[in-house]
Amino acid sequence: MKTFFIVISFMAINNLYAQGPEDALRYSWITQNGSARNQAIGGASGSLGGEFSTLFTNPAGLGFYKTDEFVITPGFNIQKNKSTYKTVLSESDKNNLTLGATGLLFSIPYHQNRAVRNFTIAFGINQAANFNSSTYYKGYNNQSSYSEKYLEELKNNHVTDPNSAASDYPFGSSLALNTYLIDTVNNPNGTFAGFKTLAPIATGLIQENTILTTGAITDLALGGAINLRDKLFLGGTVSVPILNYNRDSYFKESDATTNTANNFNYFQVNETLKTSGVGINAKLGLIYKPVEYVRLGLVFHSPTFYHVTDKYSTEIVTDLENYGGAGIKTQNSGQFTNDIPGESKYSLITPWRIIGSVSYVFREVENVKRQRAFITADVEYVDYKAASFKAADGNPDSKSYFSDINSIIDQQYKGAINVRLGGELKFNTIMFRLGGAYYGNPYQDEKADRIKLSGGLGYRDKGIFVDLTYVYAMNKDVNYPYRLDSKPNDPAAIQNNAGNIVLTVGFKL
Repeated sequence: MKTFFIVISFMAINNLYAQGPEDALRYSWITQNGSARNQAIGGASGSLGGEFSTLFTNPAGLGFYKTDEFVITPGFNIQKNKSTYKTVLSESDKNNLTLGATGLLFSIPYHQNRAVRNFTIAFGINQAANFNSSTYYKGYNNQSSYSEKYLEELKNNHVTDPNSAASDYPFGSSLALNTYLIDTVNNPNGTFAGFKTLAPIATGLIQENTILTTGAITDLALGGAINLRDKLFLGGTVSVPILNYNRDSYFKESDATTNTANNFNYFQVNETLKTSGVGINAKLGLIYKPVEYVRLGLVFHSPTFYHVTDKYSTEIVTDLENYGGAGIKTQNSGQFTNDIPGESKYSLITPWRIIGSVSYVFREVENVKRQRAFITADVEYVDYKAASFKAADGNPDSKSYFSDINSIIDQQYKGAINVRLGGELKFNTIMFRLGGAYYGNPYQDEKADRIKLSGGLGYRDKGIFVDLTYVYAMNKDVNYPYRLDSKPNDPAAIQNNAGNIVLTVGFKL
């Protein structure tokens, strides 16, 4: 049995590989956001036009504008998570502020007899994804342990020197070895034979995982559109998404028995990840009116090309009932790196998507107090397995690592269909809206989807409009507490229900 020790600044780590296939999905599997009006009709805005949110969906819709406009869209999100792991149900909740489609739009009219009736340009900001969440789950496991990750790390790197194991892996195995979560095994003659875990898997472990996340993807967009004879509308947008994602996770394994002499009470691994990045993408779309009341839309969203930086730190705490010495043992990665987090830079490419849309707009009659209405629908295809990572440097190890991750993405994910549907009734200056959206399962083998139901009210008069919407979202997903090469990996089933209150205030300029 080795002697417990702490290494201070023994080894500086320049590259850290902490990415997984779930990171690619997190930044790709996003739902439609925008103004309160857009969200009230389920986010279906691919063919409707005349709505500021089309800057972020189908910019051809900007061509319907005849006047200038300013809009702002704050919101408040109320979340409740239910998680099932190893048949045990747990709950947690989280509330936060959001920001929908906000910005300025300018329409430049031309003479009505010209082919180009008007040109519109818009600049806006919109929260494309919100990562604020709290997840907790707990269950009994007698098949595997998180600590086996560290054994696999040493095995896969062909480590046979305990000194190397204790110093060369400061974000994983070294912490586990130095706190005795894993330990050396010797042959009868005293020579080194391998490594073992102290976790008593056969008699059972109580596993708990708490994950706290914050951050968002915030789109900065510049777009324009032209109106050709009020029949054909063409538009394009260039977006710069700003990515911020922060995760604090606390995974704990406790002895499921009352045995106080089996050299294991509990261990906990605390991990912090801070991800930041900037990307770029483009959207090209058209809307065509074959007859007065029908609008057909088609739009292509390019992949988003991100340059991303991860900063990562970890800590392991063990209570092993006096094994290796009395007391609780703790070590963190900063003790190896002068408190400098591990850092990894890489590129991420999210999937392209294509949207087809149709709207039917009921003609406005001379008496404006009579009902007018529209119904609209989008069908979207996204190829989630097209997401990929790329090393930011020419390091062969980096290239090999990301090639393996991309292979897993290709095996684990698939293309999916998303459908959005909504409508509006107008009574003079008051509007009533309903909508819904279904976002299909991106996994090959797991079950997951996202459903949104929405409704809202709108008021428009004398150049001022106010829209209020409530969106109820039901999200099914999975979370893997850890992944092992040598054993089956069981995820927790996550049911996230969220209510989002959205307000848009706008002014015709």
